[in-house]
Amino acid sequence: QVHLVESGGGLVQAGGSLRLSCAASGRTFSTYTMGWFRQAPGKEREFVAAISWHGLSTNYADSVKGRFTISRVNAKNTVYLQMNSLKPEDTAVYYCAARKTWGTTAELGAGNEYDYWGQGTQVTVSS
Repeated sequence: QVHLVESGGGLVQAGGSLRLSCAASGRTFSTYTMGWFRQAPGKEREFVAAISWHGLSTNYADSVKGRFTISRVNAKNTVYLQMNSLKPEDTAVYYCAARKTWGTTAELGAGNEYDYWGQGTQVTVSS
């Protein structure tokens, strides 16, 4: 079992930066692949980024590549999403999620391929 709690969301101006954190419970955290997803009002949940258990492999959605960075510190049971050059279209509820293994691009990008989810944290980017 992995319990996930996101934090760090808030209001930021376009062009600004924000760092989200996802704290995980359980000794098995370090063995899980972690991902970030987001959902804007009226839209489907979409993949943002993923990181392997050892932190050596990452995958990003094209929409955030070069602007967002996913990282993890297993000793702190925490995964991060550093968001730079934020745009109004980044406004959404951001969720962290966990799955047991690394996978294909399709698997990593599909919400139904993840086993555990946090409650979400709101990110609002003003124009």
